[in-house]
This record gives sequence, structure tokens and C-alpha cells, in this order.
Amino acid sequence: MIQTQTQQQQQQQEEDEEQNQTQNQNQQQRNMLPKRIILVRHGESQGNLDTSAYTTTPDHKIPLTSQGIAQARRCGSLLNNLVSSGGSSQNYRVYFYVSPYERTRSTLREIGRSFSKNRIIGVREECRIREQDFGNFQVRERMSRIKETRERFGRFYYRFPEGESAADVFDRVSSFLESLWRDIDLNRLQNDPSQELNLIIISHGLASRVFLMKWFKWTVEQFEHLNNPENCDLRVMQLGQGGDYSLAIHHTEEELIEWGLSPEMIADQKWRACANKGEWNEKCPWYLDEFFDNLPDSEDDVRKCEGEFFDAADSAFESS
Repeated sequence: MIQTQTQQQQQQQEEDEEQNQTQNQNQQQRNMLPKRIILVRHGESQGNLDTSAYTTTPDHKIPLTSQGIAQARRCGSLLNNLVSSGGSSQNYRVYFYVSPYERTRSTLREIGRSFSKNRIIGVREECRIREQDFGNFQVRERMSRIKETRERFGRFYYRFPEGESAADVFDRVSSFLESLWRDIDLNRLQNDPSQELNLIIISHGLASRVFLMKWFKWTVEQFEHLNNPENCDLRVMQLGQGGDYSLAIHHTEEELIEWGLSPEMIADQKWRACANKGEWNEKCPWYLDEFFDNLPDSEDDVRKCEGEFFDAADSAFESS
């Protein structure tokens, strides 16, 4: 009896040690992950103010307006306050990715004024997060007709003449995401695990929307209902306690509704805030119910449904 009790105690101790080891490994992995991935749309550009600018200036050379510069400066202050937890955190670092366009580079330059050099561990220009290509110089009247056609055709699949569709942007942003994860996994960002890493991606409205679409596995139909971010708006994906990222940690439900997220999408964001990384959200409707009608709950139900279907089909065939 004593020996059996001792063996049980040893077994329980081994299980506890294994569990603690797993928890420590998971914690180490979480420590290597960025605390936040923040998407920032550029400040107001000359093209946002007056679309005729695109008729004489290449899209990638469109500059910020004075208002856009002021927006970027305020955005930098907001970002600094966010990643420093209002100044209470002294252990944060930031790493920037930026589209090569003039308006995004200028936005980064103004945002950077809010950070000291020792807080910035790196910056990288990334062509794959550039603006959707609308096709060289843009004639206002022609573009107006083309955009009307896009609304009828669908924003995701419509390809601009001599340009790109949102689906094309999705493909290159997906490639960027794969590279981003390799950088994180291999610690190419040279992040000290004791520091809070924040990735800040300064890009464009569409690129930000398809980034979120790819990350959270949103459908094309859900993408079609998303609203474009305003100039210098933020989309903050924050690491939850279980190692998954969520928009619902930093942002309110009202904000998510304003962006065009459905109640189901918002519920999934709230679930992700507490979920363990890699878990499957069985209550997420577009993973299964979006694609199937009334899936049977068991194998017996499958056989019952098949029997009813084929019996009805046979009866219909015989009556014909």
C-alpha cells in the first residue's frame, strides 16, 4: 500500500513537472512573439484631397498634404502612448515595415519623431504592402466610370485595366505574411525576449483590409462589407493570454461594428482574445456553416439523411 501510494505521488509529480515544462515552453514562445501588430494607413495625401492629382503625378509619388503631415505627427504620439502603456512601460521596442510610396514613407518619417533611436530596433521597406495598382496615370472621368463598374462587379475580384484587383493584392500580402512569420520564428528581428516588441506596418487602406482578411481567415463576402480605414487610423492586433491575436483587446465592439465586422466576426475576435494559439473555434460560423447546410451531428445522422435522400430520389424517379 505504501509503495503504491509512493508510485502515485511520483507519477503525479512527473505529470506536474511535464505540465510546468509545457507551460514554460509556451510562455517562452509567447515572449518571442510581438505583443502587438499595428496596421496604420498613411496620412491624408494630395490624391485624397483632389483626385485630379493622379492625372499628372504617378500614384507612388503622391505626397502628403499639410493636414496629412499633422495627422501623422499626432498618430506618432498616439502610437508611442499605446506601446508604452501611457508611459508606464520602459521595456518596449518597435519595428517598422513601410510601403515604398511617398505618402507612406512621409507618414513613417513623421511618426518616427515620437520615438527615440533606442526604441526602434529596425525598419524595412516592403513592396508587397504597397497600394493597389490602379493603372499608371489616372484620368478622373475614366476612373469614375471604372469604379462604378467595380461596385457592380465586386470589389475583391474586379481588376483595374492595366492594374490589379484586390485578389491580386491579397496574394502579395499573403506572401508578405509568410515572410513576416519566418522573420519572427527565426528571430531575424533580433528581439530580446525580455522586451515588448511592437510591429508597426504603415501601408494603405486596401492592403490593411486584405492583411486582416488573410490573418483571420475572413471570406470574400465578409471582405466586401469592410470599410476602408480613415487616414492614420490604427488597427491594433494584440497578443491574447493564450498566444492568439485579436482586435477585440484594444478596440471596442463599437469600433469593430463601424469597421464593418459582422456580429459573428466580432464574437470570433472576442474568443481569440482568450484562446490558446492553434485552437479551433467550433462556434465560428464561416469555418463550417458558411460552406455547408445543416451538417449532421453524427455518423448515424449522416446515414439517416442519405437514406431519406435516396428514398425520395427513387420515388421521384419511379413516378416519372
